[in-house]
Amino acid sequence: MSGKDKINIFPSRMALTIMKARLKGAQKGHSLLKKKADALQLRFRSILKKIVETKSLMGEVMKEALFSLAEAKFTTQTDFNQIVLQNVQKAQVMVHSKKDNVAGVMLPVFETVQGGTDTNEFTGLARGGQQFAKIKKNYQRAIKLLVDLASLQTSFITLDDVIKITNRRVNALEHVVIPRIERTIQYITSELDEMEREEFFRLKKIQEKKRKLRAQSEALIEAKRAQGTYVDSANIFDADAEDDAELLF
Repeated sequence: MSGKDKINIFPSRMALTIMKARLKGAQKGHSLLKKKADALQLRFRSILKKIVETKSLMGEVMKEALFSLAEAKFTTQTDFNQIVLQNVQKAQVMVHSKKDNVAGVMLPVFETVQGGTDTNEFTGLARGGQQFAKIKKNYQRAIKLLVDLASLQTSFITLDDVIKITNRRVNALEHVVIPRIERTIQYITSELDEMEREEFFRLKKIQEKKRKLRAQSEALIEAKRAQGTYVDSANIFDADAEDDAELLF
């Protein structure tokens, strides 16, 4: 097992405990990130479906708005652009932004808000009033769809980036981090088992050596006894106190 396949750590009981805790944390993180990726993918597909529908509807609305503008110009022979520009004092349609939390990801959401009264409400009373009202209605609808599409597109791009990052983290945990920790745990376990076998073998050799020394000592004593040269060492604690010589201090 090469150094790249495992974490460089000294094999011990404490290291094994640490690695098991890290493995548990990595598995928990992988599970949470996988759930987050699934939730983001679900929202991503939903937004993609809405984008396709909104773009299709946007084409029809813009076509209808442009057609109503051309029809009004042809019918009234009036340039509405100059009339509208002269009467515009402030924006009547404003865009507000808010945040939508999806699995911890803040997605920007844009909404259209009517900012005031219509300063062009009397435009076209002399001629072409109905066509002008139709134009305003169609373009207001087009603006709302345009803002909705911008909101969906922004959320789509944001989700796409976050999903890529999340998937990279999930793959890194699944294919790199967790296998590396597992191989490290296997390495530490095998090293500890080997150390236990070595300790057992060492203790066994020590006991065997002690038995040999004891057998040799007993054999030597038996040989001396057979020759009559063996003198049993007296135990000073068993000797009678009266037999002891007087000691002067």
